[in-house]
Amino acid sequence: MNQRPEGIDLAARSRARRRALQALYAWQLSGSHMNAVIDQFRHEQDMEVADLEYFEDLLHGVEKHIDAIDESLKPYVDREVGQIDPIERAALRLAAYELKYRPDVPYRVIINEAIEVTKRFGADHGHSYVNGVLDKLAGVLRTTEKRG
Repeated sequence: MNQRPEGIDLAARSRARRRALQALYAWQLSGSHMNAVIDQFRHEQDMEVADLEYFEDLLHGVEKHIDAIDESLKPYVDREVGQIDPIERAALRLAAYELKYRPDVPYRVIINEAIEVTKRFGADHGHSYVNGVLDKLAGVLRTTEKRG
């Protein structure tokens, strides 16, 4: 099993991020209430093997801090956050939330996961854009960790 000593199942966390990206994408496009989107995804088949608590934390966290997240992304994107491709925007918002509000998760893990989900669901070179933005953001939000 792929677990860290703290008992965190890394594979389940990875699946939670993947599902959270899809849920955030749906939320961005539908304008539905986040709880409705979470309920819809909670009943999906592979949620049984995902870290449901982390999935919900990611989505509620992005919803709660959306203005601060978008503001933190602004200096590193080449257009308004709302004009970024919806998959890339969802990946950036999820990762920015983790970088800003989940210091328990190493920044390299956050960036790598964001790149992987963008490769899987996004445009051909979207992962390069996401990587560039998040690397700069991590340099500001995780200065000590990145230096070490």
